[in-house]
Amino acid sequence: MKDVVIDIILVLGTSFTLTYFSIPKIIHFSRKSRLYASVGNRNSHVGEIPIFGGIAIFSGVLFSLIFWAEIESLQFILVSLIIVFFIGILDDLLSLPPFKKLIGQIISILVIMFLAELQINSFKGLFNIYEIPEWASLIFTIFVVVVITNAYNLIDGIDGLAGGLGTIASIFFGIAFLLNNDIQMAIISFTLVGSLLAFLKFNFNPARIFMGDTGSLVIGLILSVLAIKLINDGIEIPNDKTYKNKGPFIVIAILSVPLYDTFRVFCLRLLSGYHPLRPDRNHIHHALLDLGCSHKKATLILYVFSIVNIIISYFMIKLSLGLSIFLLSIFVLGLMAIPFVILERKKKKSA
Repeated sequence: MKDVVIDIILVLGTSFTLTYFSIPKIIHFSRKSRLYASVGNRNSHVGEIPIFGGIAIFSGVLFSLIFWAEIESLQFILVSLIIVFFIGILDDLLSLPPFKKLIGQIISILVIMFLAELQINSFKGLFNIYEIPEWASLIFTIFVVVVITNAYNLIDGIDGLAGGLGTIASIFFGIAFLLNNDIQMAIISFTLVGSLLAFLKFNFNPARIFMGDTGSLVIGLILSVLAIKLINDGIEIPNDKTYKNKGPFIVIAILSVPLYDTFRVFCLRLLSGYHPLRPDRNHIHHALLDLGCSHKKATLILYVFSIVNIIISYFMIKLSLGLSIFLLSIFVLGLMAIPFVILERKKKKSA
């Protein structure tokens, strides 16, 4: 156990240090080259903010894993990360069409599935379905990774939010893998924690840099890899029992804020007759800002919300998989609706 703690400290410290000291250089280069985030109706920032924080995050994660992880077991995961890293760079520089970004994501997923041999092969009893055919496993794994990656990308709307939610998720993934004695996945989790904590020093309001699509795609893919592994393995809680079939529920709880916010927004767009990928200001962080919350307050509210969801999920874990997901969904979506109900009442009063 002592060796594991040392390993975690080393990877976390290395990724934090590399990211922390590289960000000021990236900010300087971005300003010199005038590479800034675009300003528009949906964007909540003002001024010229560099967008290449994802380069620092990726570098911290990559070199920390090369230094301290068993690289042979993670080599194809790293290959996949490199693919999405370059897709993100191109998108931040050239604004790639969504279809090309999706193709790049799928290629990276196929590397994980067929070379890293990591894919979802069971529904764990959800809808009374257990093992699924190879073709269904392929399609569903791609779907899960695309959903998680893009949900994380869409929640990146205000200072510090995506970085903080990613940190919270990575910490809880890391704890879960430590409980499962899966040291390599725990190392990946805490490597990401280190990089994101360093990034938050420069991204928390008022932000001096954004992660850009480079960062959100890389982080989304890492969270997807951790999610697939936990879906497959479940969790072993000390002095309790092994919940092998509860992996999907635990993953949904850990990623609850971006997943349910994206689900809610997509449903609203479809019900309103809009394209589900049409950008708008219907995300939960937009509602909090419209209610008068500052970036800091809105971000901290959603941090607490994410942690509360995870804590509540612990008390639901003994329920059946379907019931636990249903109850968590009612709880999260119900609370997410509150800011929008308040805004609607304000509009009616002022009309």
